[in-house]
Amino acid sequence: MKIMPHLESLESTPQAHRLAFADPAFMLRSEVRGIRLQLELLKPDLMQYEAGIEHTVVVFGSARFMSLEKAQHLLQHAQTLADESLIATAQTALRNAHYYEAARLFARMVSQGCTGLPACDRLTICTGGGPGIMEAANRGAQEVGAQSVALNIELAHEQAPNPYVTEGLSFKFHYFAIRKMHFMMRAKALVAFPGGFGTLDELFEILTLVQTRKSQMVPILLYGTAYWKKIVNFEALVEEGTISKADLDCFHFVDEPAQAWTQIKTFHQL
Repeated sequence: MKIMPHLESLESTPQAHRLAFADPAFMLRSEVRGIRLQLELLKPDLMQYEAGIEHTVVVFGSARFMSLEKAQHLLQHAQTLADESLIATAQTALRNAHYYEAARLFARMVSQGCTGLPACDRLTICTGGGPGIMEAANRGAQEVGAQSVALNIELAHEQAPNPYVTEGLSFKFHYFAIRKMHFMMRAKALVAFPGGFGTLDELFEILTLVQTRKSQMVPILLYGTAYWKKIVNFEALVEEGTISKADLDCFHFVDEPAQAWTQIKTFHQL
């Protein structure tokens, strides 16, 4: 039996006298995986429903980007140390800090724009709950007094939730598949900022769901035209016949927070 990360300290042998659902060792058996999957699906769904969250705008992107203030401080520190390697790293962080600030501003716009709307129309910021772009979006919502959701994932090297997520709306997942389901279940728009493997994984799964009509069409916005066209040659997929030209309509490029918010408002007639 493979024990989940961070649960190695629990008893490894089920105790016959304990209630089944109160016996951690039993609940972690491979045969009980189906029940664990159900619980990960049900718990965040119920708690978001009880919090009045019906619709979300999902924001994801690199966990490595940092705020402008933090990047500037890092560069100053590196220059003080005269460490060329650290200076190069800090310069990259400073170059990309505008994405953090854009995600932060975008989340403020969405949250302020939905203030006072009934739950059936309100859009709540939702992220993966970690640092970087995720932190920026949760932070932007908090700065205008709005709640936001985090769908965090348990990793071998623990990723702690960022401090800007609304208390009671920070959920932890073991299964990537169930976490991805929750991203889509309430999403009325998705904004992908530049990122790495995780961002690409989430983006292409979402595009596949929309392309195959497994999910309803919603605005899928790729923030940072130059980055995305550098990383992915979408036109080449059309040229090679692996997707149709119409599939390019599944997403749009944006370069300003206001542009992204305007497209979402227009689509949903807010």
